[in-house]
Amino acid sequence: MSLFSRRSLLASALLVGLAPSTALFAQSAPKEIRIDWATYNPVSMVLKDKGLLEKEFAKDGITIRWVQSAGSNKALEFLNASSIDFGSTAGSAALVAKINGNPIKSIYVYSRPEWTALVTAKDSKITKIADLKGKRVAVTRGTDPHIFLVRALLAEKLTDKDITPVLLQHADGKAALIRGDVDAWAGLDPMMAAAEVEDGARLFFRNKDANTWGILNVREDFLKANPALVQRVLKVYEEARKYSLANYDEVKKTFIAVTKLPDAVVDKQLKERTELTHSKIGAPQKDSILAAGLALQQAGVIKPDVDVKATVDALIDSSVPLTN
Repeated sequence: MSLFSRRSLLASALLVGLAPSTALFAQSAPKEIRIDWATYNPVSMVLKDKGLLEKEFAKDGITIRWVQSAGSNKALEFLNASSIDFGSTAGSAALVAKINGNPIKSIYVYSRPEWTALVTAKDSKITKIADLKGKRVAVTRGTDPHIFLVRALLAEKLTDKDITPVLLQHADGKAALIRGDVDAWAGLDPMMAAAEVEDGARLFFRNKDANTWGILNVREDFLKANPALVQRVLKVYEEARKYSLANYDEVKKTFIAVTKLPDAVVDKQLKERTELTHSKIGAPQKDSILAAGLALQQAGVIKPDVDVKATVDALIDSSVPLTN
């Protein structure tokens, strides 16, 4: 083989070797953004209803795929399976998922809610946490209501071994309480508000400070590959949050159209128990999530060898700037 032929062959081999990398680079920009919406995240519902993300990314040829999350646990499952790129959860739920190896970053605050409390039926004799001993309690594992229940029990020197947890998704937990299949329920709005208004259910234990923030999470690999795109998503989220603050009637209309809930239920969740005045993730969220994590560690839910503070630091990423 001549020197020229050998050089040509080598050049061809190098080009072939480089071709996959070049193709991968050319395809690195996503053609679709997958993002969740949830009834516990009213900003996401406005975002979806108004088509704001679709408008933002139309010029890039990027489509938006919406996926409903029925609870933090479902959003985190979707994120872990790479079924969605962005998912809305409670801060404490995101922490537990991070500890369990879910590769996510918390990057935005969509609400400061009081979305969970301990609930019982209107004619129940349960009036305090201690009354739960030996009782059947509906709860959705891996969510803020679950963590709220664990912390409430811990305050009375009880654990989940002192009750009979009945593992149900939030809506099913509410139905089980109303049917009398369980004695209490770690509730979540809007189902909790509906149980109060429509069925006379009682919130027998409340603690707003133990409700961790509503947090938007992103998959770590998606953030690393698309930082500018993530910034644009947050810019549009901010637009939707500010619109929601200024247009309560429109938010309520959107909420009712999706949930079919009556005015009184929606007002109880959105007016009484949902605060939308925050957006940037930082120290207040860290402190809230850390407090929840340490309480869970004390209760034995998180293993004693886990560095909770380091995990919180790894979870929260405040480097993505908010612009609007």
